[in-house]
Amino acid sequence: MEKRKFYIDGRWVEPAAPATIGIVNPATEETFASISLGSRQDVDRAVQAARRAFAAYSEVSVEQRLEYLDRIIRGFRANLPELARLMTLEMGSPITFSTERQATVALFHFEEAVRVLASYAFEQRMGSGIIRREPIGVCGFITPWNWPLNQVASKVAPALAAGCTIVLKPSELAPLSSMLLAEIIDEAGLPPGVFNLVNGDGATVGEAIASHPDIDMISFTGSTAAGIRVAKLAADSVKRVAQELGGKSANLILDDADIEASVRAGVHACYTNAGQNCQSPTRMLVPRSQRSVAFEAARRAVAEIRIGDPLDEQTMMGPLVSQSQFDKVQELIQAGIEDGAVLVAGGPGRPAEVNRGYYVRPTVFGDVTQDMRIAREEIFGPVLSIMNYETEDEAVAIANNTPFGLAGFVQSADPDRARRVANRIRAGRVYLNGALFDRSLPFGGYKQSGNGREFGLFGFEEYLEVKAILGYPS
Repeated sequence: MEKRKFYIDGRWVEPAAPATIGIVNPATEETFASISLGSRQDVDRAVQAARRAFAAYSEVSVEQRLEYLDRIIRGFRANLPELARLMTLEMGSPITFSTERQATVALFHFEEAVRVLASYAFEQRMGSGIIRREPIGVCGFITPWNWPLNQVASKVAPALAAGCTIVLKPSELAPLSSMLLAEIIDEAGLPPGVFNLVNGDGATVGEAIASHPDIDMISFTGSTAAGIRVAKLAADSVKRVAQELGGKSANLILDDADIEASVRAGVHACYTNAGQNCQSPTRMLVPRSQRSVAFEAARRAVAEIRIGDPLDEQTMMGPLVSQSQFDKVQELIQAGIEDGAVLVAGGPGRPAEVNRGYYVRPTVFGDVTQDMRIAREEIFGPVLSIMNYETEDEAVAIANNTPFGLAGFVQSADPDRARRVANRIRAGRVYLNGALFDRSLPFGGYKQSGNGREFGLFGFEEYLEVKAILGYPS
């Protein structure tokens, strides 16, 4: 599978200079596809196309934008099985999860953009003036590999709806689903230059996008360290920078909750997408008196997980995305052992069920303390840390003792108590008692988990400037 061209100015074009990289199937460790690596020249060509297109596309009527989005949605639905299959091949997500969550949720962002755009008031009277909201301009998007299409759609859909033009760099580890989305967008008939895609690595293409003077806004999803670099590069041209970065979310199981049920649900939530989620509840806080109950419940939950070929519909957990990610997680599992945490389940090495691929044993540590690496660093793999507390105040203090603030989770038999605790957690989202992930509500973080919000109305308004017009008669 060779995908060597970039989508620029409404056409698939050759890169400015030949350079390729292989795409590795993480379940087999075999290269099955290749893409071109872009350069600053490719980025500049895409940005200039987006700049030319912006003047006209920013004035396109709401009705026409809704028609474009509807065509994309129809094409997305028709290609959903193939989009899911590509994500399974490129980043190892089990096919059932790729279909029901990865691809379906990405589709939702386009549907949500239609819902928001259809009723949005771009102008309103305020005091003696008019408040007008206008598209911000050319947007540069740098997206990750763990939810390769979801994170693309959560940016592209509202930006198109708002009237912006786009230069996208998907992850070079998992670009194929985004390239199929580009084909869908091409078939939807958007004007040339409105949407552009350039593949490449962060050091070249990512930095060229972040620093380009003709890009008005950067939206980045990835690690906190990379987000800091993007923000510094963007500062010279005073771009708007929206970031969704790392997380180390706490799952507070209060003493009135069903401990066993809450622990088992928390283990499975932590291992979703093989633990490669920025908001995974990787720190589980349980009353010290329930330590042994929690350990046993965690062991049972781990035993329920079926590991195997991600193309098998019965597989629950696939591999990590790459050798480097596998090595990082193995290092942190070893660090947990060396720091004195109790190994409740799992441990170093591959699961017994597989002999190749970047698979990690689902691992649970107990008696984890706040100074341990596994309690402080984002692991991005199927590793759960169980921490003990004596009082509710101590549990909240532990939950907030992190540089991150993306999400929190609270379990309690009393919804009002859960709500009071949620109000004290310094995070952009808090889930009470197993609440589902609602993508119409804003998503983003406090502290080093980022700036700005994605999804729904809040995500849409990230792509709008606010203008005040004074002196126009009412």
